[in-house]
Amino acid sequence: MSEISRSQEYMSFRSSIPQRKIIVDDDNSKEWTLYEAGPKTVKCPLICFPPASGSADVYFRQVLGLSALGYRVIGIEYPIYWTMKEFVEGFRKLLDHLSLDKVHIFGASLGGFLAQKFAEYSCRSQRVASLILCNSFYDTTIFQQTNSAPTFWMMPAMLLKKMVMGSFDKKPTDPDIADSMDFMVEKLDGMSQQALASRLTLNCMNCYVEPQKLRDVDVTLMDVYDECALSASVRDEMSKCYPDAKKAHLKHGGNFPYLSKSMEVNVFLQIHLRKYDMGPLRARELTENELAMLTEAETGLTT
Repeated sequence: MSEISRSQEYMSFRSSIPQRKIIVDDDNSKEWTLYEAGPKTVKCPLICFPPASGSADVYFRQVLGLSALGYRVIGIEYPIYWTMKEFVEGFRKLLDHLSLDKVHIFGASLGGFLAQKFAEYSCRSQRVASLILCNSFYDTTIFQQTNSAPTFWMMPAMLLKKMVMGSFDKKPTDPDIADSMDFMVEKLDGMSQQALASRLTLNCMNCYVEPQKLRDVDVTLMDVYDECALSASVRDEMSKCYPDAKKAHLKHGGNFPYLSKSMEVNVFLQIHLRKYDMGPLRARELTENELAMLTEAETGLTT
């Protein structure tokens, strides 16, 4: 068991935040998994999309930390979908089931790509109020697996896991980053072959975002400056796609900064969400350290 799984913080999360399973498709095997906290009166919550290797609880530090400040936060885990059309229509049905007309989405890696595709799909009905994209991409061709993607469904789970593990930094020097990797490997090990194959299919199938359809969506791009699976050139391409986006830079964080540097990530999320009526940030709710971080982060947030 990883250090994070054994932590008091994670155990408190699992004991206090119930796991929900929701089926919105005709196929009863397609279950959405949710962890939610914060006031239900907030009608435009923050929804967190995990990366290919992640489950709904990888955002437990965002669910706990932000809900304590009055934000409504929902960490989700996707059902087994094999096409982008299935995914975006399934997520629309989930929002309808939850009676949510509009949401903010925080997505990491594949989660960020799926968030962009849903914003593109729903651009006429404007179901997405804003996006925070962490270590993400807009074109799947960067993985050079578009020809192989149609065969992932029949590959052994061990081979699929090796594909994911190959993108992890093998020698993290920061103990928090090492702990985040151990936790994500644990989540990866617990994933079924079909679940992982479907995620990797969505991650690598020939698909791209049309950023002109997201012109009315408020975007923050969150990136790390240390080693992560995506190259600096991918980060630069994302900046070109969203020239008006705010930039939230973390000096360290690795592939999973929402786990390894959750306090900094949560501060950036608060800055992004401050202008929205969804649990306004109040100075008296923050410690002196958090206030200092908030001030520093706002200074470092660029356009």
